[in-house]
Amino acid sequence: MTVTGAARWTGARPGLRFVVAHPAHFIAFVGVAGLVRPAPGTWGTLAALPAWWAMQGRLGDLQIAGVIAALFAIGVWAAHVTGRSLGVQDHGGIVIDEFVAMLAVLLVLPRGPAWEATGFLLFRLFDIAKPPPIRHYERSVRGGFGVMFDDALAALAALMVVAAWQRMR
Repeated sequence: MTVTGAARWTGARPGLRFVVAHPAHFIAFVGVAGLVRPAPGTWGTLAALPAWWAMQGRLGDLQIAGVIAALFAIGVWAAHVTGRSLGVQDHGGIVIDEFVAMLAVLLVLPRGPAWEATGFLLFRLFDIAKPPPIRHYERSVRGGFGVMFDDALAALAALMVVAAWQRMR
């Protein structure tokens, strides 16, 4: 079966064949990170680390911010197309949202492995728990933008905790 942006996936669980069938699927699954079980969202978040390390050594912060903004826009499209193909708006394998949000967290945090680990843990906490208002937006904002937006809010929440902690020190 050829899967296009308009076709509906009829397989039990998407696999490599689905991911490589359309560029949007490959982007939405961040290559194969979204196929890894258990916890594909965690693997999508972890995939941001080597991308961050590669960019950090070659690009300035403003350039990285531009890359993140472009990836967010591409992620909106890829998540929309892939969600439509799967028949599930925010399928667990769609991890471009975690990938981009984690890059944003890493851009804002102080540099260093301890901060990277802290950012990772806090982002995953907020992404999984989805405290208010994150859950509200996850449920009310539809399409690819909705998929990307709730993770952007989880990233913002993680950064707010770091900022509050730094202020209290």
